[in-house]
Amino acid sequence: MIEFTEREPDGAILVGTTNPHRSLHETEDLLNELSELCSNIDLEPRASIIAPLSRPQPRFFVGSGKVDEILQLAEEYDCSCIVFDEELSPSQQRNLERHTKLAVIDRREVILEIFKQRATTQEAVLQVQLASLEYSLPRLTRAWTHLSRQRGGAKGTRGEGEKQLEVDRRLVQRRITAVKRELAQVEEHRATMRKKRESIPMPTGALVGYTNAGKSTLLEYLSGAELGSENKLFATLDPTTKRIELADAGPVLLTDTVGFVRNLPHELVDAFHSTLEETLHASFIVHVVDAAAPNAREQYEAVNAVLRELGAEQYPTIVALNKADLAAPDQLFHPRTPGPVVEISAKTGAGIERLTATIERLLEHTMNRTRFRFPVERSDLPALLHRSGRVLSERYEDDAILVEALVPPRIHGKLQEYVQKKG
Repeated sequence: MIEFTEREPDGAILVGTTNPHRSLHETEDLLNELSELCSNIDLEPRASIIAPLSRPQPRFFVGSGKVDEILQLAEEYDCSCIVFDEELSPSQQRNLERHTKLAVIDRREVILEIFKQRATTQEAVLQVQLASLEYSLPRLTRAWTHLSRQRGGAKGTRGEGEKQLEVDRRLVQRRITAVKRELAQVEEHRATMRKKRESIPMPTGALVGYTNAGKSTLLEYLSGAELGSENKLFATLDPTTKRIELADAGPVLLTDTVGFVRNLPHELVDAFHSTLEETLHASFIVHVVDAAAPNAREQYEAVNAVLRELGAEQYPTIVALNKADLAAPDQLFHPRTPGPVVEISAKTGAGIERLTATIERLLEHTMNRTRFRFPVERSDLPALLHRSGRVLSERYEDDAILVEALVPPRIHGKLQEYVQKKG
């Protein structure tokens, strides 16, 4: 990984490609996003270039003629870095750096660096460190310029640089093993905390969405808690769970998950699996979409792609079209989805009542309408239903408490012995 320190931003040339499966419009859209990503790591995008490409070239990814064009553009705009909006192989990066004498990075490295800067908790720091180490391991030769001055023997005797590289690889591999061990302990703690939450008899939901779509702002509005939401990419890396109160359904635990992005590096999908796994333990999902964004459809589809990868695409989902106040109705993105869609503004609160009512209706479909007969001395059981479900009626008799309620499946199973028999 290239280390970025606090200094004047380096000038960067952005490189995108079109191919038979990607239009010029989509490439321009991705380059605009890459420009914003670069600005978050003190890289100043000064120019961009698009290369038509039927298939990646093994040496430079793009043709040698296009590399010379890129280098000429970098000299013209006084840039010290070239950023590809593509996944470069280690050999392609090395070849490009040797040919251009400039730093060459790809989209994955940019995103990894942003995550590295944003990580605060122990788990996030370890997850980012693991992803960075696994990414950098096959690229270690970029860090050792003296390798070009290796000593060679008649029988291929290894030189000092090669020995140094082997030592460095062993150090990185040991650190990867250590980080995985530490991360396993942290994930075990997270699993314990999740079990404690699941033992609390109330529904759970997960907020998912593209980075900077407004998930944290929505959770702040719903819970009344100050979460420090910011208008920047990947402001939230650690899942935050808050209790919200619904008028009829009662309390719900809602978790804000890490933001998604197109072409999210596989290292981060794997490394943040435990974080994203919160989605798989939810009763429902609220997919927050920046409906006023010009590329809202692509962002929406990118999130759905990761949800499919996690196996969460079949969960009951509400699409919340956030920032609906920032665009005319005919300019808002409206997805084709079988589930409910609600227009909201997490900043002003517009549409929030409709969203919470939609959550309540969704939860009602997952609840069992049941009549219970509790012993009169077990007043704690009706109280449990008041906390975790929706009590429709309650009547006291001499020897029993009769309650009819909408109950989550988890609680229904625990109270099975008190279900009143029909007839």
